[in-house]
Amino acid sequence: MMGLIDLGKNKKRLGDRKDGKLLRDLDSMHYIVPLLYPNRCDNEAFISERVDLTAINAYLEKKNADGGEFPLKLFYVIVAAMARTVALRPKMNRFIANKNVYQRNELTASFVVKKQFADNANEALAIIHFSDDDTIDTVKDKIVAQITSCRSDKADSSTESMDMFNRMPRFLSRFIVWIVCRLDVHGLVPASLIESDPYYSSIVLTNLGSIKLHSGYHHLTNWGTNSLFVAVGERKLRPFFSDDGTFEMRDSLDLGLTVDERIADGYYYSKSVRLLKKLLENPELLERPLTEEVDY
Repeated sequence: MMGLIDLGKNKKRLGDRKDGKLLRDLDSMHYIVPLLYPNRCDNEAFISERVDLTAINAYLEKKNADGGEFPLKLFYVIVAAMARTVALRPKMNRFIANKNVYQRNELTASFVVKKQFADNANEALAIIHFSDDDTIDTVKDKIVAQITSCRSDKADSSTESMDMFNRMPRFLSRFIVWIVCRLDVHGLVPASLIESDPYYSSIVLTNLGSIKLHSGYHHLTNWGTNSLFVAVGERKLRPFFSDDGTFEMRDSLDLGLTVDERIADGYYYSKSVRLLKKLLENPELLERPLTEEVDY
């Protein structure tokens, strides 16, 4: 398998973008569909999955037994499992822009960090950049570093850009944003404007469980390149049924995945979700490098 970041080092060819390589050997259906259905928001598919947390709870208890300053958390496990799923299922790391299909040069995940749990508290944008040899431990370190940075007084670059537009006269900011949206279609938006924009990442996650909300559908956007949005719901006891009709109450959470159905078929998504559940139900697998194959 080609490395997560090796793609970006290959020689750029005509039609490539700075964030992705144009796919030139697509089958006819995946070539035609973006021409017929050019908007990402018109091609959303929603997948809902329930995860048994029994194994994760035991794993977290073992990993956090030493009482370190930054304990491993459920959300970190989900981020690591999503990253490994996308690393091993590379079509999940594609995007469509300007009616063309691209393989992303890098694997990234992003989420919003609330500086304080208060109605008027500001938010910051966090983005994680993965490498081939990342494990649950290195992913945890990257997330902790991002959260610490986001909760400082320093604003991320995308928020600073939005603040700049907000200070302009309205007619001027609308005109400039219109230009930026045209640049977005061709992958020409300056990196300084979007380097922490979640909608330019491989995976966007929202941890709704942290604010006591259920998982559910969340839309994609035509802005940016993101083709995979993950909503993490509140953990609670739910019934798990056996074949004979009996059930057992187990700690669980629901995941809602919104995907761009143009980048892969249903079978590919089904196998990807199966891999994700395998990783979450066997979290010790996340101690292996991101690109190491998993038998599922």
